[in-house]
Parts: sequence; C-alpha cells; structure tokens
Amino acid sequence: MSDRPPSSSIIDVASIHPISVRIPVAVRMTGLSKSKIYQLIASGDIEAAKVGRATVVFVESLRSFLQSQRKRPRSHN
Repeated sequence: MSDRPPSSSIIDVASIHPISVRIPVAVRMTGLSKSKIYQLIASGDIEAAKVGRATVVFVESLRSFLQSQRKRPRSHN
C-alpha cells in the first residue's frame, strides 16, 4: 500500500450534480408526465438535446421553468 494521498482525479460520485438527465429521470425529478416533458421541450419551455438516440433535458432548464411556475400564497388582509 502507498502512503500517498488519494489522487485528485478520483471523483466523489455523491458530489456530482448532473447538467442533464434523460427523460425518465426528468419525470421522477419533477413529478410531471413523460408526455408533458416532451410538450415542454417542443414548446421551448425547457431545453433539451438529442445525443444519438437519447434525449437529455438540462437540469437548470427544469429548475428555471418550475421556478417560473411557482404560485405565491395570497396575503389575506
């Protein structure tokens, strides 16, 4: 065994934050249906890319879209 510290090229998988996810993961992340995700892609409301046969959705685009849809509670006067 070596007394050297671990290489900096070793990545802690738990600290990885994906920049894109496939459609089934986007569905689980948002609670939206698969068809709704595809509608949002088609309308340009969320950004996606086609890589080979895979469609990936940009996570930041999902976050931004959902934040823009947030409903604020009304104050009762």
